Amino acid sequence: MTRKAILTIDGKSIELPILQGSCGPEVIDIRNLHQETGLFSYDPGFTSTASCASAITYIDGDKGILLYRGYPVQQLVDNCDFLDTAYLLIHGEIPGVSEKEKFERSISSHTMVHEQLRSFFQGFRRDAHPMAIMVGIVGALSAFYHDSLDIDDVEQREIATHRLIAKMPTIAAMAFNYCRGRPLPYPQNGLSYAQNFLKMMFSLPSESYQVNPIVARAIDRIFILHADHEQNASTSTVRLAGSSRANPFACIASGIAALWGPAHGGANEAVLAMLRQIGTKDKIPEFIEKAKNKNDPFRLMGFGHRVYKNYDPRARIMRKSCHEVLEQLGIHDPLLEIAIELEKIALEDPYFIEKKLYPNVDFYSGIIFSALEIPPSMFTVIFSVARTVGWVAQWNEMMADPAQKIGRPRQLYLGHPERKFMRPS
Repeated sequence: MTRKAILTIDGKSIELPILQGSCGPEVIDIRNLHQETGLFSYDPGFTSTASCASAITYIDGDKGILLYRGYPVQQLVDNCDFLDTAYLLIHGEIPGVSEKEKFERSISSHTMVHEQLRSFFQGFRRDAHPMAIMVGIVGALSAFYHDSLDIDDVEQREIATHRLIAKMPTIAAMAFNYCRGRPLPYPQNGLSYAQNFLKMMFSLPSESYQVNPIVARAIDRIFILHADHEQNASTSTVRLAGSSRANPFACIASGIAALWGPAHGGANEAVLAMLRQIGTKDKIPEFIEKAKNKNDPFRLMGFGHRVYKNYDPRARIMRKSCHEVLEQLGIHDPLLEIAIELEKIALEDPYFIEKKLYPNVDFYSGIIFSALEIPPSMFTVIFSVARTVGWVAQWNEMMADPAQKIGRPRQLYLGHPERKFMRPS
């Protein structure tokens, strides 16, 4: 028997069904609220609103749990590569050997971009932000790939999905090299997804380049850890754009635009800036006190999370990768020493424990990128490469959902009521 919530307004009561998912909090179904009461709910930021039903990703912020299709992310990092994870998020199950081979072949067949599209880069200034380039180029894909724009055709949706996953590393590496005045790269399909990305980023036609396997593994982990994260701002943007029946390339471009915001995808860049601001380990106590002072504008970036109220499970994995990369490259980064000391304090200091300000994934990823000499402007670009998998998985799920409707949030209007026109004298 379905449980119900009773809402009483001015002496009149209505029943609202309570829906139970496979995990997590129950939700009150308010779809008929306006029809039955004439009222809307008010929830700025939609922090207490389930905007959709989804079977892709589950987060328990209090327990520090992140599941992709039911699998803890740590298990996927230990046993899968990024394309395994991509297949899982899109199709719901880990691929078998033949399924994986077919999926990899399909992705490999779409890694190049149309040659005319390469000329688009010349329209950007050399000092353009790479995320501005990403928004423009990904949005322009719909002008070149007309055979995958019919969103009612399952096969075309799959082609668009594979194209986006395959082309994002190519476009990201092209943006990186364009802004540095270097030749635009071509993909090498004999390499893994992460290896191919690194080769496109750093190789030059004038010399040979060997991909470091430790670095490639770290990038692969970063891709897995950032592949999806439930209904965050960029994913919700993709779903909202998709609800209007926009083409998939436009939807992903909208997600990239939302991710560009510093409150969403730019956190690891802010972590690096904070560590450089602190400068040396001996200044850490001073900045800790500044962070505790509510009247001081300084904030410790990379600590705490909107969802996680426990240790971010992705941060544990990223910390290990960070040490492996720095050791492999022989880098003794003073920023890492500051980061480790800050982490120790955060895990022991009663203030941080009480506030549940634990290190998050952005705390370490910025250090890894810095060690690889990737500029901060590219941090969010790499994030977008990984998150494209989650975006297309969520978009595909939404397109197949019979309950899907065009998004139309309502408002609490605080402006003038109707008034008569009168020109000021």
